[in-house]
Amino acid sequence: MTERREGRRDRVALATVVFAVMLAQTLVYPGVDLLAAELGGTGVAAPTLFLSVEFAAFVLFVGGWGALSDAAGRRRPLVVAAALGGSLGYLALALLPPTLGLPFVGALALRGLQGALTVGAFSLAMSALADLGGGNGRNMGAAGIAIGLGTAVGAPLGGQLYELDVFGPLYAAAGLLAVAGLLALVVPDRAPEGGSDRGLAALVRGLREREDLAVPYAFAFVDRLTAGFFALVGTLYFREAFGLGPGATGLMLAAFFAPFALLQYPFGVLSDRVGRVVPVALGSATFGLAVMAVGFAPSPDLAAVAMVVVGVLGALMAPATLALVVDLAGEDQRGVAVAGFNAAGSVGFLAGSLVGGGVASAYGYLPAFVVAGGLEVLVALATLPALLRLGRRTGRTAVFGSGD
Repeated sequence: MTERREGRRDRVALATVVFAVMLAQTLVYPGVDLLAAELGGTGVAAPTLFLSVEFAAFVLFVGGWGALSDAAGRRRPLVVAAALGGSLGYLALALLPPTLGLPFVGALALRGLQGALTVGAFSLAMSALADLGGGNGRNMGAAGIAIGLGTAVGAPLGGQLYELDVFGPLYAAAGLLAVAGLLALVVPDRAPEGGSDRGLAALVRGLREREDLAVPYAFAFVDRLTAGFFALVGTLYFREAFGLGPGATGLMLAAFFAPFALLQYPFGVLSDRVGRVVPVALGSATFGLAVMAVGFAPSPDLAAVAMVVVGVLGALMAPATLALVVDLAGEDQRGVAVAGFNAAGSVGFLAGSLVGGGVASAYGYLPAFVVAGGLEVLVALATLPALLRLGRRTGRTAVFGSGD
């Protein structure tokens, strides 16, 4: 098998691992309020906490997974261990609370453990993709399409599973992560060797010296803020405003996630050709406005159209932003750099669910959409000058060549 074919095979395998992790995660979203209630939670705060605990675990543990993989110069065994551990976490969440009569706080503790393990498989599979050759935009576009397809399929599939059994999405997620862990076994490690000589502290210090990473991290925050907002507030809004059941709500979420998935790979390849600045700047300029348009849509059909627009703009930004992270990171710091990107995204997801849920509870859904979209616009405007300066400093619109 030629090196090019091997790279294509491994790209597909790693993207499939990312897909499986995202599919497992998003199966829960369409009926998260029903699941939280079954686990003993009450009110709007219960689904908010259930989503937030996982992403808090993501933020707390993703950096450790990345630093460990860089220091050891290994990705594969960590991806396998994290995926299989996450599978057990989902299974424990489905079985232990009803069997042992655990209170909701116990279910939240299990949710946090599951998140701490799952994020290792997710982030390190993306780091392994970054270790492949062939262009950072292409590799991160593969990660992006895996993320998008996982969320696009997970939303409607999760809705149908909820119609059968409230714990159905948890059992399915456990199976998916087990398969992902086994699939990771076939991918050879390409992580740069010798990282262990530097130590974890040295790796983190070196990453802190790359202040330019704050630019793509800020856009990662904005991008995932919208995902968190729609996962909680969007789900509740579509259910209440339009009277949709879990199945139809999953299809509405898919109106965003489907174009977000299908367009990421071609947009990632495009960023290898035209650079990172143009896709990120163009997408960020209109992203928040499209989010607000969903809240103002008077019918489910028009809301679905607005969701498609949000998905297209997100697909334009996401692979270019992640590719910029890989461009800026050193070869032996990719794990930590990608972990930082995912941590910023997880904070954004938390902000989207917490702020959106809080505003919706206090003032209603329309103000929540305005706040979410407005935050998108404000962060994008505040960060855009730094992004443009980064592009000008390279002497060209393309930030680093496609071979990096």
